[in-house]
Amino acid sequence: MELTQIIRDSLLKAVSYETYRNLIDKYEAEGTTSGEEQTEERVQYTALNQKRYKRLDKTISIAPEQADCIINFPKSICLLVITESWCGDAAQILPVVHKIAELNPKITMKLVFRDENELLMNQFLTNGGKAIPVVLFLDLEDKVLARWGSRPSVATQMVEAEKAKNGKLTPEFKEELQKWYNQDKGMTIVNDFVKILEDIKKK
Repeated sequence: MELTQIIRDSLLKAVSYETYRNLIDKYEAEGTTSGEEQTEERVQYTALNQKRYKRLDKTISIAPEQADCIINFPKSICLLVITESWCGDAAQILPVVHKIAELNPKITMKLVFRDENELLMNQFLTNGGKAIPVVLFLDLEDKVLARWGSRPSVATQMVEAEKAKNGKLTPEFKEELQKWYNQDKGMTIVNDFVKILEDIKKK
């Protein structure tokens, strides 16, 4: 199946950010999680992420200079996000992507669950793995203009350095990474997206 058709099939299952947030409310209340694996760990991560989403939805703000670039972006695009409720990186990233999309009516944001969209996920692996979130920048014909993920550029460098040093991500490093997210306040994500939007504008 060609990529455009895979994307269109996934878009039929896509939800808005508001619906996605309501689903996480529901999962937390029920003591469940999204995805195929209903493990205790993932249920706990979903509950923890719910607190992160609530906090970041209220506190994330975009600096005027970057906001101007987003507001003045002239093309209609869809940000299609591949995610799951238990993903810690997604909880730090998606509220920022939502704020970006809110700034410009030409930018829409839709979300799909990774495990429900295996064909799509397999097209956008990171080093052979199903790392999320992944954000696809789509034009009006559902063609992929750019892809971002699964982490902000600075965080990606931190993760690569940690893996080169220790061969894996330790629990201590994961804690450090969450601290970095909290200190960065979404700035790196916004800068990454502004750069991608500028590149798309030139095409």
